[in-house]
Amino acid sequence: MTTAETIHSPHEGAAQYGASLVDRWDDLIDWNRRRDGEQGFFVEILNGAEAHRVLDTASGTGYHSVMFAEHGFDVTAVDGSAAMVERTRLNAGTRGHDFPVLCSDWRELSGKLEDTYDAVVCLGSSFPHLFDEADRRAVLAQFYAALKPGGIFIVDHRNFDAIRRRRYRSSGNYYYCGNGVSVSVDHADADLCRFRYDFPDGDVHHLEVYPVLSAELNDLLRDTGFESVQDFGDFKQDFSVDEADFLIHVARKA
Repeated sequence: MTTAETIHSPHEGAAQYGASLVDRWDDLIDWNRRRDGEQGFFVEILNGAEAHRVLDTASGTGYHSVMFAEHGFDVTAVDGSAAMVERTRLNAGTRGHDFPVLCSDWRELSGKLEDTYDAVVCLGSSFPHLFDEADRRAVLAQFYAALKPGGIFIVDHRNFDAIRRRRYRSSGNYYYCGNGVSVSVDHADADLCRFRYDFPDGDVHHLEVYPVLSAELNDLLRDTGFESVQDFGDFKQDFSVDEADFLIHVARKA
């Protein structure tokens, strides 16, 4: 049976992350193939920064939180969707891990945290769920406040630079690696990008996000107070902006 569901924002409408999509999210990711695609990139960045305590602000079904725990980091996971939070707890437990998992809107994060962190990560192209610039600035300020002095912030997003120039094609080699799952762009302009996810059994889901440009996000990071911003494309520092699936920014708190 074919189903269709449009998902807007896990932090501006978390309830819209219905159980049907949460149930399919790990099929979309394929944890083993995703790990092969990343080739330890994020662990290497965290180790290079001598990070120990890590706040994963967009845990989804728990892939990165669990992976960080497996590498010995002290992890706290956060997501704006209660269904995703429960799936993170389930996936962590079945893999023998027990770490704090919080359900929180990013804009209210400071009231949920009791300490600061060596690293804050916002992965899985989650930051573009914020459509309003004021929210983007406010959320980056929350992430900045959650960091210890000298701590690092890692944020990624789909290559909206290429998408908005109609030069984008999802390779399926990074992030969304599920066998038989097709990811395509239904619509893209300066204000909204709508992705379509087609599953082998006929399930169809849509996700609408704000198509943030790389330079735009770097400006926001610097305005927030971050410095030493580095850009990567598909886990490489030497990349073509027209060919990368995902762009990654690594910044340090002053």
